Amino acid sequence: MIDGTTFAPVPQQRIRDKVDECMSRKDYAGVEKVLSYWLQEAEAGQDLRGRLMILNEMVGHYRKTGEREKAHLRADDALALLSSLEYENAISGATTYVNIGTAFNAFGENDAALPLFEHARQIYENSAGTDPQLLGGLYNNMGLTYTALGRYEEALAVFHKALDTMKHVPGGSLDAAITCLNMADTKEAQLGMEEAESEIFMLLERAESCLTDSSFPKDGYYAYVCERCAPVFEYYGWFAAANRLKQEAADIYERS
Repeated sequence: MIDGTTFAPVPQQRIRDKVDECMSRKDYAGVEKVLSYWLQEAEAGQDLRGRLMILNEMVGHYRKTGEREKAHLRADDALALLSSLEYENAISGATTYVNIGTAFNAFGENDAALPLFEHARQIYENSAGTDPQLLGGLYNNMGLTYTALGRYEEALAVFHKALDTMKHVPGGSLDAAITCLNMADTKEAQLGMEEAESEIFMLLERAESCLTDSSFPKDGYYAYVCERCAPVFEYYGWFAAANRLKQEAADIYERS
């Protein structure tokens, strides 16, 4: 009993699976409905860990739907909860910092995002139990923030770290493709299209190779990556690659 209430943990993996199922259909309203319901259940059952997981999912969801105020509200809730759980310097805390920093970056709030990424980096790099996928995600999102702030060499350095890290992650070639495209954008911002053309070409070629890797399932996450990468290929004039990725994503959503 906690404050007269029976502790009742929420089924975290079941919630994640349901969110993934909704996302595979682009059912964003369904995602919010699932998360809102289980957030109430976590609060009623005084499940602080479950509540943190759901708040993180909500921040990510509102980032994808572009709902800045809702993302900030849930980010504030999550950061306050880290103190209650004593997670400020734990891997779970670092994952929350990365998630919120990624949302801030998406909303153009890069000065607010960078300290969160730097704190997370200290935790991840000094924790033996850090999952390489988490570390790769941190480096990739940190690189985007450095690029947005005009700190191009620092961006490229962490993007290279992301690529090295994703070599150790099953199916990591999908995230490696995103990193290569991020690096292409950084090189263009740093040098201009004409001077960076040859490097950009090599990065696009590497990204396309990563996306044709057969070691990962063609699931909802693959569709998300295809949708994210297609506009970048299109921007650089790689229309065949862009159209293939768009079709791959459409086929997956249709099957779902």
